[in-house]
Amino acid sequence: MKRLFVLVTIALLTAGAVFADEAVLIDFSKLAADIIPDANDTPTQNRATVMDFSTVAGNSFTDEQKAVMKTSLAIGQWEIELASSSRNVGNQVRSFTREAPSKQWNTVLGVRIHFPVESYSSWAKVKPPFDIPAFEPAADVDDDGNAQEPADGSNGITGPSRFEDGFGVVKNVGTIKSLAVNVYGLNFPHKLSAILIDNQGNQKIISLGHLNFDGWAELRWDNPQYVQEVRNRDLRLYPLYPFSTPFVKFGGFLIQRDGSEAGGDFIAYFKDVKIIYDKAVLDTERDIEDESLWNIIRDRETAKKVAEMGRFGQNQVLRYLDSQKQATESAFTPTATNDEQTN
Repeated sequence: MKRLFVLVTIALLTAGAVFADEAVLIDFSKLAADIIPDANDTPTQNRATVMDFSTVAGNSFTDEQKAVMKTSLAIGQWEIELASSSRNVGNQVRSFTREAPSKQWNTVLGVRIHFPVESYSSWAKVKPPFDIPAFEPAADVDDDGNAQEPADGSNGITGPSRFEDGFGVVKNVGTIKSLAVNVYGLNFPHKLSAILIDNQGNQKIISLGHLNFDGWAELRWDNPQYVQEVRNRDLRLYPLYPFSTPFVKFGGFLIQRDGSEAGGDFIAYFKDVKIIYDKAVLDTERDIEDESLWNIIRDRETAKKVAEMGRFGQNQVLRYLDSQKQATESAFTPTATNDEQTN
């Protein structure tokens, strides 16, 4: 018993040097549109992140309508949410995202925001088109955006999900030590923050500084509450099973414009968001595979995945219905002449 206590103590004291891990939370170079072309044969959706919301649309839609009920994290699908005081038609239509070709990174997220020209403070959020699911199973996707069962037979629930590995979700995250954003500035004095969402649904806004520089730069935030020395940490023991590991997901960027600065158009480009973090649970070799015996985590996370899909699908169906009600005519039908009316 004494020998075991010594080994645990040594492991804890030496863990400080290798405590933190690094991961790419989201990489916009992976989010280029590559499937489902439009009328101009231009791809509109991203294969790796495409989501089908027809399953929650109800039975009142035809098969043809359900076939187009798809969206993804493709760069062109990202949204700009303006502050209520700035949300007029002129500002909204001139605020959008676009794929930007980069010599260094191939494709990055390009953002245009039109702030009010009046001298009052405002803000805008650059948001994904839907709340990124943390429990979406891994799947192979065909050219029409239909998810297929993985070839290896894995269910994607207890293993890596579709939105890990640079697509918006990092699991097994304890304390975040640092966060960095690769961003291309154009000497705008506006303030940049990153939005993170934890497994409890809580949002954390992390301030990264101002964008008053030219070219690519890595803006970094270091957690002032991070305790490096293990001996100074509040160490606790928690049951290992059947508790699922915590995660963080990307909620977007917050751009803040001070009222004393010039308004109008704002442009910036983003490559990725990275985090350095403590693992919540260590990866160990265990004698008994608890999950394969009890399936508690699988059942719990499947329920969470269904709930996530329901929230996501309801919003997307409402948007689809609104898009179907939009006027498509660009000009009035010419009024018939007297001769034409007679004939």
